[in-house]
This record gives sequence, structure tokens and C-alpha cells, in this order.
Amino acid sequence: MKIQYPITMEEMTHITGVGVGKAQKYGQPFIDLIKRYVEENEIERPQDFVIKSVVNKSGLKVFIIQSIDRKISLNDVAVSKGLSFADLLTEIERIVLSGTKINIDYYLNENVDPDHYEEIYDYFLEAENDSVEEALKELGENEFTEEEVRLVRIQFISKEGN
Repeated sequence: MKIQYPITMEEMTHITGVGVGKAQKYGQPFIDLIKRYVEENEIERPQDFVIKSVVNKSGLKVFIIQSIDRKISLNDVAVSKGLSFADLLTEIERIVLSGTKINIDYYLNENVDPDHYEEIYDYFLEAENDSVEEALKELGENEFTEEEVRLVRIQFISKEGN
């Protein structure tokens, strides 16, 4: 609910763990509260972006940036947009490479080993380029995942490159 902000009974039934029965029995007070909260805080819900993002890529960019600012799990962002995690990372890479600063420390802290983070970050500080493939070769493909390297690279570019 904290990601989708359902404001109709139908939208409520699309929430994981909420079927038609639960929605009908318990949903209306939640819907009323969420609808009021969305209106008062001018929140743009993921459903509002789906239509826009098909026509306008910048809608996806805005959604991703706002989600990161709100510290929403990157896994949840990918799911809400129907993207694979790898495709979401590609979109985030485009965002930071275009000069927009983002901060994914909240996600890195929960999903990347601190020692791995430090080693990858230090690699990029010393490296001649920011190639993920070269980083994996140098760091060891058996010890580090491409996902870890891409995530730390995103944070590195945002902090050091922008």
C-alpha cells in the first residue's frame, strides 16, 4: 500500500495479500485515508506514471528519482514499473550519467557487503575508466556480482563524477 497508494476498491484488490474478500471487509477505511493523504500531499502514484511513461521516458526518470528520494527499495521500484532489476539499474545509470545526483546509500547498506562496497568504490577511485566488465575482471567475478559493481558504480558516479 505504501508504494501503490490504492484509492479504489479495484486497486486495493491488486495489493499483494489483499484479495477481494479482505478488500471488501477491511478496505474502505484504508482507501478513504489513502485517498485523502494522496490529495493533501499531492502524491503522484505509480499508476499515474504508467500511462505517462509509455509515451514519455522522462516520466520514468522522475518516478525513479522520487522513489529513491523516498528511499523505496529498488526491487519495489522495478516491480512497480514492470522492469527487471537489471533494466532498472540501466535506467538509474542513465540518470546519473546525465548529471543528476542520487543517493542510494539506503539500498547499498542493506544489500551490499560493506567490505565489498569499499573495495569496489576504491577500485573506481583508482581505475582509468568506469567499465563494469573491467571492474569485474580486476576484482574477481567469483567474489563480486555484476549487480554489486553496478550499484556501487552508480553511487560512485553520483558522488565523484557529478
